Amino acid sequence: MTSTACNALRKEPTLRFGVSLVASLSLCACAQWSPATPALPEVAVPEAWNRAQTSSASTTGPLEIWWSHFDDPMIGQLVGQALNYNTSVQSAQAALQRARAQRDVTAAGLLPRMDGVASAQRSDSGNTPGGSAFNARFDASWEPDVFGANHSALEASEADAQASAAGLGDVQVSLAAEVAVNYIQLRGTQARLSIARDNLASQFETQQITEWRVQAGLATSLDSEQARTATAQTRAQIPLFEASVDKSLHALAVLTGSAPGVLDTALAGEGAVPQAADELALSLPADTLRQRPDVRAAEQRVRAAAARVVQADALRYPSFQLSGSLGVRALTLGSLSAGGAWVGSLLAGVSLPLFDGGAAQAQVRAEQAALQQAYAAYRAAVLTALQDVEDALVALRGDRERLVHLRTAAEAAGNAALLARHRYASGLIDFQVVLETQRTLRTTQDGVAATSADLGADHVRLYKALGGGWTHAGS
Repeated sequence: MTSTACNALRKEPTLRFGVSLVASLSLCACAQWSPATPALPEVAVPEAWNRAQTSSASTTGPLEIWWSHFDDPMIGQLVGQALNYNTSVQSAQAALQRARAQRDVTAAGLLPRMDGVASAQRSDSGNTPGGSAFNARFDASWEPDVFGANHSALEASEADAQASAAGLGDVQVSLAAEVAVNYIQLRGTQARLSIARDNLASQFETQQITEWRVQAGLATSLDSEQARTATAQTRAQIPLFEASVDKSLHALAVLTGSAPGVLDTALAGEGAVPQAADELALSLPADTLRQRPDVRAAEQRVRAAAARVVQADALRYPSFQLSGSLGVRALTLGSLSAGGAWVGSLLAGVSLPLFDGGAAQAQVRAEQAALQQAYAAYRAAVLTALQDVEDALVALRGDRERLVHLRTAAEAAGNAALLARHRYASGLIDFQVVLETQRTLRTTQDGVAATSADLGADHVRLYKALGGGWTHAGS
């Protein structure tokens, strides 16, 4: 400190008082207090997945962008667009910004508050000349967090912000999976529509052969009517598939933040049903729980609830306030800027709750009950996560085996239908055989397309269950 400053402090006791006031408030504000991190409830987590195949090998690419594991780049384009423009993601992002801002508001309450005040007064009394008074001062106040109520509130706000960040991740994971499943279902329905049209063409040819045989007296009108029935039944399936295709296109448009119809041109052409690699190295159950955003969110809500219990308990104890004012007063504005008369004050206070009818204690019990709810929600999130993975593994294994058998059946049915039509045209077999082989062919081919789509969706659901589709980052 320079000699000039020291002399000024010796000449001006109020100035020394003001400097001491600001310094003491600043030092007190730097005091650190951190509540203990609450222990999470015990949940029995298995060491390995019950339905996992031991022959699994590692896939390429990170789990965060699991859609790159599929053989269709369009999935990545649609997911990327959805993550940028979907309204649910934008709402979750706004909720995260709000939670972080609220955390900053709570953090600011731990620091001293300082206000600048200026006033000018002019008074007249009868014939007596009026007088003027000018004041300028700084007011400072601070509430020492002796029992940790304010720090607990900050801890709760920080946990809320972390939970909101994980909530955004949960929205992203669910959205990416929903986009992928809708796209796979779209391609599956388009494939089924193509199969129905091919079968309709084949049945129409068979119907014409039947009509020619009836005209030639080689078949009865019963055969002709049965052929017409089969053709009409297949034709009736086509509008259903077309409507399903349109609905999937509309759903994808809305998921990507666009109006229905925007994606019709880009996705109208028939494409192969996307399939992911069959092998997937599963992470351990404990690692999956750490990765899933919904489990992380539940964990942070436990932390927030525990902090609010501490806060409610701390509010039952005395609170302290420290405030001060440092200003200058003068009769003229020029004198005010020149220094005027220094005025300072210091106030220390304590507030002790004596009787509140049991409200403070009841608030503690309420927060403790909220903590128990958070514990239960955390356990439910963990158990649901484990079930999601096991269910996805079961579905994946079942649909994979089913698809193998359906493809074999479809190949055999195609050969049988071709042979039956040729033999019927030669008059070697009854028309009932033709109808049965065509019906079997249509059913098995449709089953292959539907199961292929189900298998792709199973992979998506497994990636979602494993927590893929987001990257954890601190708030």
